[in-house]
Amino acid sequence: MPKAKQLTISHENQPGMLASIANVLGSEKVNILSCLTMTSGTTGTTHLVVDNVEKAKKALANAQLSYTEADLLRLELPNTPGALARFASKLAHEDINITLGYQTSTKGARKATFVLAVSDLDKAATIR
Repeated sequence: MPKAKQLTISHENQPGMLASIANVLGSEKVNILSCLTMTSGTTGTTHLVVDNVEKAKKALANAQLSYTEADLLRLELPNTPGALARFASKLAHEDINITLGYQTSTKGARKATFVLAVSDLDKAATIR
């Protein structure tokens, strides 16, 4: 399973923040592959997987947007009922905890792309 780098941006919870972040990256030709945005009270957090991490980090720094980075698992599973349950069960069987996950697909697509932060990335990367 491929590993990926996730950039996590902390920001204010206000209209236009995701648009601003996306604009910063888009203007530098960085494509967002996966995105999860959450808010609580006055703060927000946006998790991103992008096609060019180094360009994204430079663009975010130039825009004075602070971020952290973490390694995670990025995988494709069949876009069928139960596919995630089967894979997550394999992780659980190996005592690997999922601490964050998000996914995207479209109806009728053959594959769904998942992003998972896990307690043992190296071990999880070997599970099929």
